[in-house]
Amino acid sequence: MAESRRKLILSYYVSIDGKSVGATNGMRGVMESIDDDAQEQEYVRQLWEAGAFLMGRMSYEAMKGFWPVAQHPSAAPMNAIPKVVFSRTLTAVHEWGESSVASGDLAEEIARLKAEPGKNLFAIAGDSFQRALIAAGAVDEYRFWVLPAAAGSGTALFPEQGAPVRLRLTQSTPYPSGVLELRYVPD
Repeated sequence: MAESRRKLILSYYVSIDGKSVGATNGMRGVMESIDDDAQEQEYVRQLWEAGAFLMGRMSYEAMKGFWPVAQHPSAAPMNAIPKVVFSRTLTAVHEWGESSVASGDLAEEIARLKAEPGKNLFAIAGDSFQRALIAAGAVDEYRFWVLPAAAGSGTALFPEQGAPVRLRLTQSTPYPSGVLELRYVPD
């Protein structure tokens, strides 16, 4: 039986003080230094649950040369699962597996993708893209992978101004490394 409506899940690695993982704030090094088989296996298992990965153009450009040659457990799902690249400047994407471009209105494109049959959609990359999804009210579930370190600087996922985004905790899973997976749905 086919699912009636796909959910959009935003999966995001974040510092304990709410900043994105970036090369300039040192959090990428923290993330890469974590040696936690249970956490890594769960993350990869969740990637395999995706029907498509959604990302912005800049993230696509950065990842299309990395994942096809990466020797990392996440590489297999990252390469095998279709990607949808949201861009108003790209007309075609063919360098990385099954990829397509969504260039229309963000809310309309997301509604179209959610209405298609298949597994859930995972927004996995691009701070500005993910913030646009939040602003559009398109996220059905948040999966935060909280790293055991404070960044002090970097990009916050949620805008610093505006109305609060109310969330309801549905699951929390601690891992031996100190990583904490928190799942929330909009309240």
